[in-house]
Amino acid sequence: MGEWLSIILLIAVGLILIYIELLFVPGTTIVGLIGLALCGVGIYLTYEDHGSVVGNWVLAGTALISIGGMIYSFRSKSWDRFSLKTTNNSKFNDDYYNDLQIEMRGIATSDLKPIGKGEFNNKTYEVRSRGEHISSGTSIKIARITGNRIIVETITTD
Repeated sequence: MGEWLSIILLIAVGLILIYIELLFVPGTTIVGLIGLALCGVGIYLTYEDHGSVVGNWVLAGTALISIGGMIYSFRSKSWDRFSLKTTNNSKFNDDYYNDLQIEMRGIATSDLKPIGKGEFNNKTYEVRSRGEHISSGTSIKIARITGNRIIVETITTD
């Protein structure tokens, strides 16, 4: 009787851990793997202690219970309680680049190799050159703004 109790407990705890993985901690996989291992150990012990006929029945029963539980949970919409229903359409620092314009002049506050820091209107931005090295302290101007990318070039005096 004790071996059946341990087999049933191993499989039941394994299935519960698999459901916990699916419902509460998706993506971590460690809880699901532990649950799968417990189910596997329970099924293995059944084959070992009671033979292949009983082992096949326990394997089939475990598969039916797990598949049936998943089908029931999808049909009963129990997953909807845990799913995220809102969307976030905002962007971080959405208006951060609004003060900038093409041909705006500033200064490189770090070396641009080709990415570095530049200051425009007393505000520091991450800027990039067109591939050339620009030393810190060099006067620069904005050549192009694409999204959050600021392309600068050195100011040449003619």
